[in-house]
Amino acid sequence: MNAGKVFLGILAGVAVGATLGVLFAPKKGSSTRKRISRKRDDIINSVEGKFDEFIESVSKKYQSVKEDAKQMAEEGTREVETLAKGK
Repeated sequence: MNAGKVFLGILAGVAVGATLGVLFAPKKGSSTRKRISRKRDDIINSVEGKFDEFIESVSKKYQSVKEDAKQMAEEGTREVETLAKGK
């Protein structure tokens, strides 16, 4: 899960950077709060999208491994039956 840790680190860095950038911008407090809120919403939407993609990817890999395991089990069963008939 090294890639997951890197992804979370980058995401955290982006969030902190965006927040600091907005906080240090020369704007009124109410305007800054609105910008922070919008940035937060954008980041949340981005994270949700990336998480959905991640879950979909894991699900596809799981299904692939499941199908491969099923095929191997079926081939093993046929081999055993073939060997059993030969004896």
